[in-house]
Amino acid sequence: MPDFQHQPVLLHECLQALALKPDGLYVDATFGRGGHSRAILEQLHHQGRLIGIDQDPQAIATGQALAQADARFTPLHQRFDALESYAQQAGFLGQVDGLLMDLGVSSPQLDDAERGFSFLRDGPLDMRMNPQQGQSAAQWLQVAQQQEIADVLYHYGEERYARRLAKAIVLARDTQAINTTAQLANIVAAAHPSWEKHKHPATRSFQAIRIYLNQELEALDGLLAQVPALLKPGGRLVAISFHSLEDRRVKRFIRDQARGEDLPFDLPVQDAQLHRTLRPLGKAQRASAEEVNGNPRARSAVLRVAERL
Repeated sequence: MPDFQHQPVLLHECLQALALKPDGLYVDATFGRGGHSRAILEQLHHQGRLIGIDQDPQAIATGQALAQADARFTPLHQRFDALESYAQQAGFLGQVDGLLMDLGVSSPQLDDAERGFSFLRDGPLDMRMNPQQGQSAAQWLQVAQQQEIADVLYHYGEERYARRLAKAIVLARDTQAINTTAQLANIVAAAHPSWEKHKHPATRSFQAIRIYLNQELEALDGLLAQVPALLKPGGRLVAISFHSLEDRRVKRFIRDQARGEDLPFDLPVQDAQLHRTLRPLGKAQRASAEEVNGNPRARSAVLRVAERL
């Protein structure tokens, strides 16, 4: 298996936000290639514990190697919205000191043409986080209705020309099956009437199809709903988003949990009756110019932090 490297985004900021305790229990809900996890382990004592979750078999292979070298680390091959169920079984519900979420696709997934995530490298049109489950992008595009494709491009990619691009995809597949990333990228590029500056015209379409196939937003909503039950009082939620669909969900979740019960404004209730679960810590953070220069993929990263009440 090729060793595709991954440079963790906002690493220093994440470590600061987690406020690591040497003997604490932490969860890296998107292990990837373990960049954040290794940095966390460096600050834990022998009593500390870290759980790394990923649905990608290649990521978990890296996690298993790390677990063999470091007994404080436990890899979990699951989608991250299975965390609460695992915590219940393992007996650490409500005991997590920090939960890190580095959302979206990882650099190794983008860099490996065989995974089919990127239009920059021609390869099989797959896009599955776990290639052992579900439909590939090629399989879905071959059978999806034109309106379904348009809806996916619009809702998950915020693509204003979704209908036009969906029509072009359906016309193209009627002539030849769309099996590679280059085929799809070329179809979208040829049909797209307005190319954004410094952005490939297929960017939004690839994002949309990937998010849809992997149910990324549904999984994110599922994990966010579990946060109050997972964290102990004073535990931290640290979330890195890479596009507005993710960031809006994280921002809204923290806001709603900080506000508490949605009761009539004139109803006389004590603060404790509002059942607030989180308080936001600071403002959203972005990567420095220096980090972006060294790692351009950090450009769109947004970090949000909250603490369990």
